[in-house]
Amino acid sequence: MEHNPAAAWLAEAAGAAQRQEPGNLLRVVLVVMLVGCALTAWFLLRGYKRKDD
Repeated sequence: MEHNPAAAWLAEAAGAAQRQEPGNLLRVVLVVMLVGCALTAWFLLRGYKRKDD
């Protein structure tokens, strides 16, 4: 079987999920929360843009 880097990366990621530390989960939650807040702010504030028609 020939070496497939994508499959190796996927297997390594699955193995990392098995040995995940509590700090990693907190980091993921914080990053998702920040991205969600940024997208929500963009969605709400884009309606306040003035149109010069």
